[in-house]
Amino acid sequence: MVNCSRIVGTAVIASLALVGGAATAGAAETTAYDSYVALGDSYSSGVGAGDYGDSGGCKRSANAYPQLYADANGISDFQFAACLGARTDDVLAQADSLSSGTDVVTVSVGGNDAGFVDVMIDCTTSSDQGCVDRVDEAKEYVETTLPGLLDGVYDKIRANAPDAEVFVLGYPQFYEIGGSCNAGLSDTKRAAINSGADALAEAVSERAAAAGFTFVDVRDEFAGHEICSDDWWLHSVKWPIDESYHPNVAGQEHGYLSALAGAAG
Repeated sequence: MVNCSRIVGTAVIASLALVGGAATAGAAETTAYDSYVALGDSYSSGVGAGDYGDSGGCKRSANAYPQLYADANGISDFQFAACLGARTDDVLAQADSLSSGTDVVTVSVGGNDAGFVDVMIDCTTSSDQGCVDRVDEAKEYVETTLPGLLDGVYDKIRANAPDAEVFVLGYPQFYEIGGSCNAGLSDTKRAAINSGADALAEAVSERAAAAGFTFVDVRDEFAGHEICSDDWWLHSVKWPIDESYHPNVAGQEHGYLSALAGAAG
């Protein structure tokens, strides 16, 4: 008999090693922003939303919220630097694309530094307690080590783009607790993973505020649209496997873009 859990676990391991006010993309309207740079990881590059063009391994999607925001607001000077798998040190390098003329910056980072890859592997392949323990380990990192790394990123963004408005986007909770689906994880595991997302949101929000940036919390937008809800805006395990646990087209537009538009106008 085929061991389905082993197959799923192997697929997740192979994929995650690569990871890391509604506005829509309709007619362009002029805004106060002339120059926009989008930094960050796969949640900003749009992994999971398809239509990656010639962006190679970064998988920058035409359906990602940065591209949708630039298109909807008529921002012609748009640099899309976000990339699949980016950690804080990668975003430090991305920040070299900023300048004194940059008007607006968006960024998402921290999930890969906090060990999202290991958390999803362990929670997919281990016991409930194994999942809880791994999430607790990630939360300790988020509370003790990640803040300093985020400060370094935010300091460089401000130094390179001193006059820009900066919007720091967070991450959604992944699961509806009690929802019924074939995701293969118990409610105990789902709750643990969601608690990790909450800890990450708190850390990112705190450091963004300390830097004078605006934190954009997407958890409210995704509420009712998590994995195992009636209307998913996130992928579970899927092929191509590196798109697992990322927002789909609806998640980018109605989750991320909506939240950004609400904060930035």
